[in-house]
Amino acid sequence: MEPVDYCIVGAGIIGLAVARELLTRRPDASVTVLDKEDAVAAHQTGHNSGVVHAGIYYKAGSTKALLCRRGVGMLKEFCADHELPMTTRGKLVVARSPDEAAKLAAILDRSLAAGVPGVRIIGPAEINDLEPEVVGRAALISPTTAVVDYGAVAAALGSDIRSSGGSIVLGNEVTGIREGVSSVVITTKLGQVLARNAVIAAGLYADRLSRASGGDDEPRILPFRGEYFTLRPDRAGLVRGLIYPVPDPRYPFLGVHFTRRVSGKVDVGPNAVLALSREGYRRRDISVRDIREMALWPGSWRLARANWRAGVDEIVGSASKRAFVRRARSFVPALRDADLEPAPSGVRAQAVCRDGSLVDDFVLSGHGRVFSVRNAPSPAATASLAIAEQITSVLLAS
Repeated sequence: MEPVDYCIVGAGIIGLAVARELLTRRPDASVTVLDKEDAVAAHQTGHNSGVVHAGIYYKAGSTKALLCRRGVGMLKEFCADHELPMTTRGKLVVARSPDEAAKLAAILDRSLAAGVPGVRIIGPAEINDLEPEVVGRAALISPTTAVVDYGAVAAALGSDIRSSGGSIVLGNEVTGIREGVSSVVITTKLGQVLARNAVIAAGLYADRLSRASGGDDEPRILPFRGEYFTLRPDRAGLVRGLIYPVPDPRYPFLGVHFTRRVSGKVDVGPNAVLALSREGYRRRDISVRDIREMALWPGSWRLARANWRAGVDEIVGSASKRAFVRRARSFVPALRDADLEPAPSGVRAQAVCRDGSLVDDFVLSGHGRVFSVRNAPSPAATASLAIAEQITSVLLAS
């Protein structure tokens, strides 16, 4: 069997972006993308909020900050070239208390250091001008924050790959991966694939496959389900753009927020509860193997001990719609329980270290002929083309 030059495991937005970038820079290369699902973008890419993040939260000089800003421009150009709608909505990070208002200055400093355009702090009167139903003591405005359909972006990436001579093999689960003498041996349910180089961009399963290929033991992936509601169409006018809370720096999840999508639909959420399966989109989705892995990983218990209060709050919000709406109503007092309809959930692949710490930045690492995307939380979709650019540079230099 003749090895392909590059095999990408995972047909989410990052895996597809890497394949496209490789074919752009090495048109003569043979590139194959493998995925166990019957469509691209079946998991995190197809279940996120669609926000094109401007980069206001990320520490200056971090991989997140650098690739987010680079990625925004690349994604905007890609969408224009492929006639995909990207709508600038603007985003308000709303402070509801004096303590939260004081934290806005630090976010503003980070935004300016990262080169985010147009950010500033506004008061209640301007909040009301922009979002008449929203209340707050102050807010940071990010006027360039936009929304896009990442599923459509992924489909366009897939079309580019095929038209450039690459292949995308769907419905073919990768069950093993190891380095051989002269190639990487990738075992799938349909047989073996040999590759001179492999890239693992498998999202919820990235740690499992990376370890199987000889990668580091940590970080490990813990799945967190994000549960959403949608505003009823006749109440969608309560929110014009994106309304976010002031983030808690001790916790990686932003909390309940409002997002007006490209379609005009307004999502409310998500909360963040530990899922009992790596594909635990529903409460009844349970995997004995996944639960066992989580239970045996010391980082799971250390994370729980350090964050149990936040965990209890999230569980309450999951179990009680009234509690969920109460949080959302602190931004939009006119919101009523009946205004919210259930919406599909997503599952976030959160990387956790053995000591229980949550990995905040992107983790991109290689060993031998294998390169792994070990952690790609938000804003990974925004930064996907820039992440692909960086990974491809590493691959072509090796």
